[in-house]
Amino acid sequence: MQQHPQEILQQYWGFPNFRNSQQAIIEAVLANQDVMALLPTGGGKSICYQVPALAKEGICIVVSPLIALIQNQVDTLKKLGIKAIALTGGISFGEVNDLLDNCLYGNYKFLYLSPERLQQELVKERIKQMNVNLIAIDEAHCISHWGNDFRPAYLECDILRELAPNAPMIALTATATETVVKDICQNLQLQDPLVIKDSFSRNNITYSLCWEEDKKYRLKELCGQVRNSAIVYVRSRRMTTELASYLTAQGHSATFFHGGLSKKDKDKRLMQWLQNKVKVMVATNAFGMGIDKPDVGLVVHYQIPDSVENYFQEAGRAGRDGSPANAILITNETDKTQVRKQFLSVLPDVTFIKLLYRKLNNYFQIPFGEGSGETFALPFYSFCSIYKLNTALAYNGLRLLDQNSVLSLTEAFSQRTSIRVIAAKREIFNYLEKNQKSAPVVQVILRTYGGVFDYETKINPHLISSKVKYSEKEVLAILQQLEKDEIIEYKAQSSDLEITFLVPREDERTINIFANKIKHIQQVRTEHVNAMLAYIDNNKRCRSQQLLAYFGESSKENCGKCDVCLRKSPVDRDIIFIIEQDILKLLRIKNESSRRLIQLLTYKESSVILAIQRLLEDEKIRIDSINQYEIIEQ
Repeated sequence: MQQHPQEILQQYWGFPNFRNSQQAIIEAVLANQDVMALLPTGGGKSICYQVPALAKEGICIVVSPLIALIQNQVDTLKKLGIKAIALTGGISFGEVNDLLDNCLYGNYKFLYLSPERLQQELVKERIKQMNVNLIAIDEAHCISHWGNDFRPAYLECDILRELAPNAPMIALTATATETVVKDICQNLQLQDPLVIKDSFSRNNITYSLCWEEDKKYRLKELCGQVRNSAIVYVRSRRMTTELASYLTAQGHSATFFHGGLSKKDKDKRLMQWLQNKVKVMVATNAFGMGIDKPDVGLVVHYQIPDSVENYFQEAGRAGRDGSPANAILITNETDKTQVRKQFLSVLPDVTFIKLLYRKLNNYFQIPFGEGSGETFALPFYSFCSIYKLNTALAYNGLRLLDQNSVLSLTEAFSQRTSIRVIAAKREIFNYLEKNQKSAPVVQVILRTYGGVFDYETKINPHLISSKVKYSEKEVLAILQQLEKDEIIEYKAQSSDLEITFLVPREDERTINIFANKIKHIQQVRTEHVNAMLAYIDNNKRCRSQQLLAYFGESSKENCGKCDVCLRKSPVDRDIIFIIEQDILKLLRIKNESSRRLIQLLTYKESSVILAIQRLLEDEKIRIDSINQYEIIEQ
């Protein structure tokens, strides 16, 4: 006899009632109807497939994009006494075989796997034999070409329709536009699906933009104001370590998290933060998905994200307990220029892909009609140097060739050589006097890589070799010796990229097959970046309204709390006039920065900034050469 969903919810999760649309979704799944569910971050997506799967006989197949997310879900289910299995990486063929046997004969309720696993014949054959009661596709926006996190392997998910034809399918996501939703339904072949979208509105979160030249100072102030946990998002691993060190030096409890850390380090840092032993987590976007910490009071984006989808999902990790929380993007004009350069200028077009493919074939001397199945080690930086190719553009081009099955890339390319100087400057000078051959290499490193004394820094041995006129082999030998002599910490990892050609060489014909797809990807990524920049530049419409409108949801009410709404609030002109006079008094004594004026005056920061803006507009003050304000003599 089928257990009632509400009893299951109470038994395992301790909740008396479902939230928002959860019950409608669960009832549709139990009636064997396909479902497309759009629920906000923290909206309880996993309940929507876990409860009906427990109510029915058989096993639920869950496809999820991140190993960390899969492991987190499985660990949570096991703690609840629910039998679940994860097919993660690094498992031998024999172990996979045994785990799949458990799914068939061990009364397990959930099998979690990545989309790449669906390409394995063993996995497909065993799923055919299972009594599958539900197929759940988590983070379903990954299947859409229009989705910001498109993953080609997700396109394999539709094969589950053939492997388990009697099971309903539920697709779940927290960030999807109408275009992405249509794409998901089409790619997954959802049959007459119930499409449910809960409001993405999070009234307890204040979304704000902070224009700031001295971003570190602003970050320090924000972290000092928050009482509970905070997340600071950045785009590079190096920035995580740099900002965590800075915040720690400023007296804040902070650590960092990125994809390059060992599992042991990730687990340790995560637990420190979850248990409130550390207040601030500085992280790349590898952090946060599937991690349920309800008391995050502040999410800061220190750099501009590449899409509104990513920004909204990451900002949504604040205030999951319903308490007031802030999501703040700190930015400036330099950041805006940089984001275009980082995300748009390195998007390869069809012409570049054809050039890259031709140069690869020429480099390895592959004749027309041949090359299929051949594997080569590609010294990437040397290759780019020979053909004068932009490295970021070339790498993105190789990824496109990989995604479209022209060649196969190894994972090793993501690894790099990194160092940290551990000797004092005086020791280095003494060392170089005795080891003069090392001097040019050390000097180039110190000039090229800022912060190399403070944290582990990725370096490019090929670039160093070209500057010092040594071979790359000589540079690596010097680095090894510097490590032995305890001048640096050195992590040497192969920078060679192994590629396997999957099709015979046909030059333009090879690329023309997917040329339209390349143009499509360029268009999508350009639109995402432009939408993010439009959000930043729009200072006339409430931030919350802008975000909801992006996802096709209208709202007539302003939040009343964001930077746009506060700017529109009526300001007492008499108060602003008084602040202007106080500013002029201070500047008659000495030129001051805006930060110093805010510190010296006892008024609200927003009012001081408004007074400064008016004095600038009235040409009573101006900015001098060191970014301080001075009075303009009338």
